[in-house]
Amino acid sequence: MQDKADKSVEGNAAEGFAAGAVSDPSCVKYDSKGLVPCIVQEWTTGEVLMLAYMNAESLRRTLESGTTWFFSRSRNEYWNKGATSGHFQKVRELRHDCDNDTLLAIVEQTGAACHTGDFTCFDGRWLSSPTGERPPFLARQEK
Repeated sequence: MQDKADKSVEGNAAEGFAAGAVSDPSCVKYDSKGLVPCIVQEWTTGEVLMLAYMNAESLRRTLESGTTWFFSRSRNEYWNKGATSGHFQKVRELRHDCDNDTLLAIVEQTGAACHTGDFTCFDGRWLSSPTGERPPFLARQEK
């Protein structure tokens, strides 16, 4: 049985990830195109910010730099989130799910995560609470 501590990396590369806290990155199961989805979540609020894709190289770059690197399926290139906008994502934890086929990056977000300028890519809603309540972890002020 695998210990839960083996599912994450705490901190960031600049400060040094916790020794022995990460599973072997070779355990990640990539799809037929060599990609794995990566959910990005905000460290302080728990809010889901975005979904992007990584391959082995972008995962390596993320682990080495402490900021998120993804692989753009539409542009067929690597991108470091924030490199052009200044809206970097400092990785605090990097986890994989129980099947090793999805990643979760828990980050300190600087500025907007979405290319539209919104804090999260998930501001659109099809369903909302009938009472208008927001989940407690989404405590940020609404626009």
